[in-house]
Amino acid sequence: MQRKNRVILALDVTSRADAMRVVESVRDHVDAIKINWPLILAAGPEIIAELSKIKSVICDMKISDIPNTNRLIVEQAMARGASAVICHGFAGEDSVRACVEASKGQVFVLCEMSHPGGKQFTAPVADKIAELAKAAGARGIVAPATRPERISELRKIIGGMEIISPGVGAQGGKASDAIRAGADYIIVGRAIYEAQDPRDAARKIAAEVRGAC
Repeated sequence: MQRKNRVILALDVTSRADAMRVVESVRDHVDAIKINWPLILAAGPEIIAELSKIKSVICDMKISDIPNTNRLIVEQAMARGASAVICHGFAGEDSVRACVEASKGQVFVLCEMSHPGGKQFTAPVADKIAELAKAAGARGIVAPATRPERISELRKIIGGMEIISPGVGAQGGKASDAIRAGADYIIVGRAIYEAQDPRDAARKIAAEVRGAC
């Protein structure tokens, strides 16, 4: 994954045509594409391979099962060209390690979710999940741009691991706040792909990130 714009597009559209249209429009202003179940179910798993020819693809499957099932999921994603996957940490260190091993370390562990409900269950244990992610050898963690102070706190736990931070735009988080708090990349979805001009929206967010750096 490049570290040029420090912007990851969360591509939560539900058709291949929309996905390709948006990606072709914004490709110069994002470093990676994060895809989730809506697009994978709508366009089929081969969309991973198709998009990976354009940009690095992070499969945000929120993997959270027993170790063997986690391994099988990750192997399928990586075989189709995924650069990294996202898993939950609450399933335990053995389940996270299975993802790490199957992806050769290319795992981001979700520590704290960015929506209001994230305060209810993930936030109280986010510090422990961050410690688990570090112990398991993950590449990095997911921390909320909607609560930049939490990015700073989690950074102290994980040290030099990467932080990718969702919640910018439609959820109210600011790209510049997340970067200043310690995020390596910000994740933006609806503010880009629902914009009248996705390319211009992505360009402006990338410029905001550069200003914060």
